[in-house]
Amino acid sequence: MTLTSLQRSQLAATLSAVALVAGAGGYYLAGSQGGTAAPGKTDAQKPLYYYDPMVPGEHYDNPDSLSSMGMKTVPKYADDSGDPAAAPGFKIDPSAMQSLGIRLATATEGTLAGSLDVTGAIDFNQRDIAIVQARATGFIQRVYGRAPGDVIRAGAPIADVLVPEWGGAQGEYEAVRKTGDPTLIAAARQRLRLIGVPGGAAGGRGMTTIRSPIGGVITTLDARAGVTLAAGQTLAQVNGLGTVWLNAAVPEVRVGDVKIGQAATAELAGFPGERFTGRVIAVLPTAQADSRTLTVRIELANRDGRLRPGMFATVHLGDKSRSALLVPSEAVIRTGKRTLVMLALDKGRFRPAEVRIGREAGGQTEILAGLAAGEKVVASGQFLLDSEASLTGIAARPIAGDAK
Repeated sequence: MTLTSLQRSQLAATLSAVALVAGAGGYYLAGSQGGTAAPGKTDAQKPLYYYDPMVPGEHYDNPDSLSSMGMKTVPKYADDSGDPAAAPGFKIDPSAMQSLGIRLATATEGTLAGSLDVTGAIDFNQRDIAIVQARATGFIQRVYGRAPGDVIRAGAPIADVLVPEWGGAQGEYEAVRKTGDPTLIAAARQRLRLIGVPGGAAGGRGMTTIRSPIGGVITTLDARAGVTLAAGQTLAQVNGLGTVWLNAAVPEVRVGDVKIGQAATAELAGFPGERFTGRVIAVLPTAQADSRTLTVRIELANRDGRLRPGMFATVHLGDKSRSALLVPSEAVIRTGKRTLVMLALDKGRFRPAEVRIGREAGGQTEILAGLAAGEKVVASGQFLLDSEASLTGIAARPIAGDAK
């Protein structure tokens, strides 16, 4: 968490208040009494050192020392609770907890929803594409009024093309056919096939109509009347609409819950109350750096053509719930290097504890290790207490540690 200079000032003032009410019940009072023990301490409990809570990094041996800020130092004991058997931690006076906004929650066994709801967008099925090309050099004689974005049926005409080479070959075929020689006729027909005449058919005098092999939407169109074509030149590209892809953005922390072949359902604003069912066909290998998500590709049937590329959808993945140890998500502190919660111990004492977390849903986070059912954690004000723990040098309870 990054603090502004104003927030640092407010935090320092609050920590001073915490120090005044913490543990010994009167640190500054103890300091003003010279070398005498703080209230609640026996003579046998010697201070570890003396320090100024405003400058906790400075340690002094003399109870009459002044810190670099000119403040009287106070004693620091191994356990400011007064109980040598108490767990490591620091104490907050109960009367100060309300003013500090501290709210507690209990780690409990519960059911974590298994559904994963994300957003996605409809896209073309990139495996259902037809490229319409010229099979020989020729000239476009006629176009059929098509435009990019038009939805066409299979076999729809794109352009009429005149191919001079075909006209000569077809004339030769007709002459050979009249001879009645089956060998020559077969050779002439084979030549028609090799130069690209559709079906090797005779007739047509070099004119052919180029048609779309599939139904769908025209995404590109370069057929214009009078244009000279080269062999292999693309006239149009058609994307089928029988099936579409739904690309869903899944957080990388939840991508392990997605499996190839699992069912998925989608809801679209344009069709309220209706659900479209599909299956996961791929999890793309690259994560989006800005959103830390991976793209999960779902294939949906689109027989009536209502699903159009560009539409947004709410995607539901998974439907299994499971039992888990849960705490409020707001109680979890992520430092970047580790994950902590602030434990609420007996007698108003607090200590950070390291945890390992799992899934998150409905404002609850799964605890995989580091907590036991029934332990109390701080759900509000934990960042302030974590700062106090850092200032006073309280070590976090490790994941392998016993609950105390």
